Amino acid sequence: MNLSDQKSLTFLLADDHSLIRQGIIFLLEDLEINVKILQAANLQQTIEAVKTNSIDVAIIDAHFPDGNSITFLPELNEINPETKILIFTGIDEGANALKYINAGADGFLSKMSEEEEIKNAILQMIKEGEYISSVTQGLLLNSLKNGKPLHALSLLTGREMQIAKMYAEGFGNLEIANKLNIKQNTVSTIKKRLFHKLEIENIVELIELFKQ
Repeated sequence: MNLSDQKSLTFLLADDHSLIRQGIIFLLEDLEINVKILQAANLQQTIEAVKTNSIDVAIIDAHFPDGNSITFLPELNEINPETKILIFTGIDEGANALKYINAGADGFLSKMSEEEEIKNAILQMIKEGEYISSVTQGLLLNSLKNGKPLHALSLLTGREMQIAKMYAEGFGNLEIANKLNIKQNTVSTIKKRLFHKLEIENIVELIELFKQ
């Protein structure tokens, strides 16, 4: 699929192994995506890259020498809510995928995946802003079969849940921005994101979810 005529996208490749980063670069070149590539080898570099650049898609490892990326996913979402995050890792998907998605990731992919699946995940992150693998889909289905369905609100990150509660309590964008000491457009972006995750269109539907 040729995406070379699409506007330039900025990708952040964050992994402490340079060979992994280079492999992803080869795949992006193969997909002919018009892309600017930033790289990070540890958590601190990853955070700095997000703070100083407007990143469309971040492909991030789960573990770095200086920590676990799950601990700073909420911070990344707060710094730039529009950045889409794909966790690309060697840790077990069955035991970890939902934890990372609940923490703020938009997708989870195993490094053991075939090349075509990795390419598909990248394309899904660009087009849909998320990637749910067949393994993660299976986890969600199993939770339903076991009689333990995930409530829609469990899909929200900590910051998204905080803002959702404030909307449900009657606060507006400006009030929320002032109380949390963040920009009003950041609040608006997070609102769009949580509405998309919850598949709702207005505050009334949000309040109904909290009642459930």
